[in-house]
Amino acid sequence: MNTATLGHNMKGCGAGWSPEQVIDACAARGFGGVVFWRREIGGRAQQIGDRVRASDMQVVGLCRTPYLTGRDAGSDDEVKASIDMAAALGAPVLTIVTGGTEPGTTGVLESQKRLAERLSILAPYAGQRGVKLALEPLNPMFGGNRTCIFTVADALAVCDMVGLDHLGVAVDVYHVWWDRLLSESLRRAEGRILGFHLCDWLEDTTDMLLDRGMMGHGVADLKTLRGLVEGAGYEGFCEVEIFSEKWWSTEPEEVLDLIVERFRKVC
Repeated sequence: MNTATLGHNMKGCGAGWSPEQVIDACAARGFGGVVFWRREIGGRAQQIGDRVRASDMQVVGLCRTPYLTGRDAGSDDEVKASIDMAAALGAPVLTIVTGGTEPGTTGVLESQKRLAERLSILAPYAGQRGVKLALEPLNPMFGGNRTCIFTVADALAVCDMVGLDHLGVAVDVYHVWWDRLLSESLRRAEGRILGFHLCDWLEDTTDMLLDRGMMGHGVADLKTLRGLVEGAGYEGFCEVEIFSEKWWSTEPEEVLDLIVERFRKVC
């Protein structure tokens, strides 16, 4: 369970639950792990991580680093602080949403080069802290201000430029379901897939950020996508991450129960 699915404790969104409430509700329904967002953790990383492990679940990951490219990019110190938080939480993977195009550039190649330069500094630090960094390609509609990588192939190209351990790819259904070359890219990603994010793409999506579908309510071929990811050697958790005003306004217990049902039936 990615806590974004319940509004990740954003003011005015979702359940408004504390991390402890999310942990207890997920454990009661047999979830294997939880992925948190930095805004929820504050200075309580060790405490929250211990609560997860005491509930017989795993801390699967942490979202996310500050941007690494674009006009809103964070500093190296800010990114390292997010790595430190993941380590204290006991999260083996820290997700990266790259940020947009570098000021003064056009296209994405220069931004991808800048991304690789920064990762060459940050990936070794993550390795020292026992944390892997997962580059998450985003749907092309997020190009410009949120991402400079759009496909698994893009993410792998950056990984190849860096050439260091502790760097891989997070595969999110919402962002890659449309890519007809995905199966080829995933074969090349064997051993480098660090996360698999589940949701669905609604046929009549009304908001590019906040209208993701519950699994099985959209047009993504979820079973095939999961088969491709696992066929490339991924043995980790399926992570349900649904940014949705609809589901954030639904009782959280109902959302969690539906996730269990839909995962068993359509994923």
